[in-house]
Amino acid sequence: MSSKWIGAIFIIVGCGGCGFSAAAASRRETRMLQGLLRAVRLMECELQYKLSPLPDLCRQAGQDTFGTVREVFVNLARELDWQTESDVRSCMAEAIEKSRTMPRRIRSLFLQLGASLGRFDLSGQLKELERLRASCEMELQTLTNHQETRLRSYQTLGLCAGTALAILFL
Repeated sequence: MSSKWIGAIFIIVGCGGCGFSAAAASRRETRMLQGLLRAVRLMECELQYKLSPLPDLCRQAGQDTFGTVREVFVNLARELDWQTESDVRSCMAEAIEKSRTMPRRIRSLFLQLGASLGRFDLSGQLKELERLRASCEMELQTLTNHQETRLRSYQTLGLCAGTALAILFL
């Protein structure tokens, strides 16, 4: 097999890998958003019926989720226990920095959560959590609309682009 054909195979695999990687990133973002939505729902219920302290509330939300969302909530509970920052918003920013990278839209939702927690009385916090839950649901709806078709298109486009480049170079 000549070096041209080996190069063509590498180009196709590389471009196809980019398409499959974009699809995987989109699926990961959807799972993170679902985890955040689940945590916000849990926080609403816990605050409404048990009045849990904020660090305990964050720990419970972390135990109920997975991946990066869990990591952020565990880090937030730790930051709140240590009180290294002056307010919850700063603690949330620090918790996000100590966690794995995440998409911009989820980072923004976490920062909104940090801005509302511990800032208002019980009814105000519940309203803010309800507003954040609605924002999460709207983002999730936007992300999942025609998701399978879009992800298949990413994968197909990657393979087709790789094939086209390989043909051009041959």
